[in-house]
Amino acid sequence: MARKNPNKSILINDILRPGLGVVFCGTALARASLKAGAYYANPRNRFWGILHQTGLTPGSAPLLPQNYKDVVQFGIGLTDLCKTNFGNDADLRRADFDIAALREKVSLHEPKFLALTSKNAGRILCGPRTELGLQEVRIGTTQIYVLPSTSPAAQWQWAVHVHHWYELADLVKALK
Repeated sequence: MARKNPNKSILINDILRPGLGVVFCGTALARASLKAGAYYANPRNRFWGILHQTGLTPGSAPLLPQNYKDVVQFGIGLTDLCKTNFGNDADLRRADFDIAALREKVSLHEPKFLALTSKNAGRILCGPRTELGLQEVRIGTTQIYVLPSTSPAAQWQWAVHVHHWYELADLVKALK
């Protein structure tokens, strides 16, 4: 069940700046991430591992969730569609997602790619028929790519769709 934030304060700050190659955008913090104060903090979430496996965060090991701010050194940013509530996607209401704020952030910072880290996030932003992959719609000059979720709840489809993460990584690395 989604938890309400009575103060409507931001639960975790964005990691954004102009000139990023890619900004990863989830729907909202999960309970483990809220507790840790870090993006994608569930130990079974594949996010940090897949960034490393695809070469988006090179080095000897994946970044740890608590070091999430270090992504900027690799040209990566982080944000969510919902910044003031947390929980599973099914527990959040449509009104919890601030699409206008996301569009404003993307327009301001102009990353090369906005990567939505689940099909649900893609459908919230791009429309109900959105599928995985590179989208025709853009925000200004920013291309949008919808990725399969790295959440432990979405592992049933991982092996079939993980290639999208590699495809996005190739597109981002080609910018350098």
